[in-house]
Amino acid sequence: MSIPGLQARKSAVYLLDQVLEDRRLMSELMTAGVLDRLPPEERARATRLAQDTLRGLERADRMLQKHLHKKPPLTVQNALRLGTVELCQGGAAHGVVSVLVEVIARHPRYGHLKGLVNAVLRKIAADGPEAWEALRPSRMPKWLRGPLVEAWGGAAIQAMEAAHQRGAPLDLTAKGDAEGLAAQVGGTLLPGGSVRVDGAGQVSLMPGFAEGDWWVQDAAAAWPARILAAMPGEAVLDLCAAPGGKTMQMAAAGAQVTALDISANRLGRLKDNLARTGLVAQVKTGDARAATGQFDAILLDAPCSATGTLRRHPDLPFAKDGSEFGALIDLQAELIDHAWSLLRPGGRMMFCTCSLLPDEGEVQIDEALARHGDMRVAPEGLSAVGIAPEWVTAEGGVRLRPDFWADRGGMDGFYMALLRKG
Repeated sequence: MSIPGLQARKSAVYLLDQVLEDRRLMSELMTAGVLDRLPPEERARATRLAQDTLRGLERADRMLQKHLHKKPPLTVQNALRLGTVELCQGGAAHGVVSVLVEVIARHPRYGHLKGLVNAVLRKIAADGPEAWEALRPSRMPKWLRGPLVEAWGGAAIQAMEAAHQRGAPLDLTAKGDAEGLAAQVGGTLLPGGSVRVDGAGQVSLMPGFAEGDWWVQDAAAAWPARILAAMPGEAVLDLCAAPGGKTMQMAAAGAQVTALDISANRLGRLKDNLARTGLVAQVKTGDARAATGQFDAILLDAPCSATGTLRRHPDLPFAKDGSEFGALIDLQAELIDHAWSLLRPGGRMMFCTCSLLPDEGEVQIDEALARHGDMRVAPEGLSAVGIAPEWVTAEGGVRLRPDFWADRGGMDGFYMALLRKG
């Protein structure tokens, strides 16, 4: 007899073990197919449970501290963390406690600790939900929090952490009529043209998905292509293109898009989305630093720390430690310089990163301007696509942060700058 919720919670605990012990990103785990045996609804539930637990990890640990004399094995600790977050966010006590007790009871090494799980979670169920709300939002790990406090100040970081705690609603980009899409899915049309849906269920079952009327894309991530404003017939190069949201935006505008990415696996998702939406682009696998040709416009969404995406990817600060940041910053400079050589005189290039670190944004553009005498930042026209004046930076780029639009559900952290040649 199957127990409702057992496989989803067992899988969520496994995901937490992989992230917190083996430092694996959840996106990598999904690509490896670790949840493929689950039906789609259980797969989505397991992912959501793991992400919610990671968002509330510090809070959960503070709640559990007074009920534990010593730290249990990680798998048991993660089951307790998951249960704490579920209970404190309104989960039914009987279902949550009994299922997680069963998860541990069936574990070949830790089954003898099922009584501990039962006792602790029943105490959490009794007094946890009220105490939960009094706790501050979980803080980012010190290796990330320190540089961000230095860049933006303590108050801004606390606001970002509150945004991370809330998570992210679902944002859609319409292939055609965005206002019509908002009505179709019961969403809200945002400044800039994205459609935001709160409490969305399984994405593939939403109206218009099978017909290819839209694709999932955070509102912040949709702005670079809107600012670049590819025109019908233009030859446009999308560098580091996967998973392809920006490729589809530019293809929908009628541009002749070449989408290049070094990952064949990630390009597979782009090809699937092009097929679903009926849009056309030339898709190539390769290193962006070896790209050739001449183009009217280029969009470079450079590899970066992804520190702006923690609302949607709360595993990132636990799976990484910042040691790769220096190499990424050097790579971004290489990519800017090579992409600039592929741009025709009079052309325009959009540089963007989903990062909160100025070294991957404002500083990167300041240094690029010093290297290229024929490069200038073009901030004109930003308000026409919904960019607020206070988001425009001193050098003419755009800085977005998770705490912006707090009353609307926030946005990813992004930096973008439109560059013109000549």
